Amino acid sequence: MSKPRYLSDSERARVLEFQDMIHYSARYSDDQYEYRHVILPKQMLKVIPQDYFNSETGTLRILLEEEWRGLGITQSLGWYHYETHAPEPHILLFKRDLQ
Repeated sequence: MSKPRYLSDSERARVLEFQDMIHYSARYSDDQYEYRHVILPKQMLKVIPQDYFNSETGTLRILLEEEWRGLGITQSLGWYHYETHAPEPHILLFKRDLQ
């Protein structure tokens, strides 16, 4: 597993200005997972460090828990980022095993 890339104090201060504008969808599930999507304010993408992005797609790469929590996303334990919605790069898709 790769190591998380932690934000510097100045980077963290810039992204946390947007924390109160992060939107969390209602949860939905199938037989195996519970899902939700997290919608970041579009202007927040401009202050997230470039190495958090996939250089080929321009969307956020799959973030480790320490990284997405560092961006101000708050969720209970067990969630993991599994996809970024390419047409809308500010939407992050999360899932966790059903309890």
